[in-house]
Amino acid sequence: MMTTEKSQALEPRSSLKGVALIAMVFGTATVISGGSVLFGADAIRETAGRFVPFVVWFNFIAGFAYIAAGIAIWLAHRWALSLSVAIAVATFIAAAGFGVWILLDNPYEMRTVGALALRFGVWVAIALAVHRAKSHP
Repeated sequence: MMTTEKSQALEPRSSLKGVALIAMVFGTATVISGGSVLFGADAIRETAGRFVPFVVWFNFIAGFAYIAAGIAIWLAHRWALSLSVAIAVATFIAAAGFGVWILLDNPYEMRTVGALALRFGVWVAIALAVHRAKSHP
C-alpha cells in the first residue's frame, strides 16, 4: 500500500516549489483584485470599467482554488494535478461564457480578454509542470 501511495504522489522538487509559489501568489493577487471590485468602494468599481460580473465572481472564487492548488503542489499531494487541471478547464469554460457575453454585444473591457487568456495559459502551464513531475519522479 505504501508503494502505491508513493508512486501516485508528486516528487517534491525545487522546480515544483517555484510553481507552487507562483500559484499561491497568483491566487492571492486574484482574491485581492476580485474582492476589491466586488466589495470595494465605488471608485474601485469605476476604475475596473465595464467589468463582467460573472467573470469577476469566477476569478474571485477561483483565486481560493489557486491558493489551495499551490499549497497542494508545495506539499506534493497527489491530487494537486487534478485540481490544477480542473482550474484550467473551469477557466476555459468561464472564457467561453465570456465569449458568448461578447457575441451578445454586451459591454466589456478588452483587458478581460487578456486576463482570461493569461489565467488559462498559466494554469495549463502549471498543470503540465505538475504532470511532468508526477510522470517522471
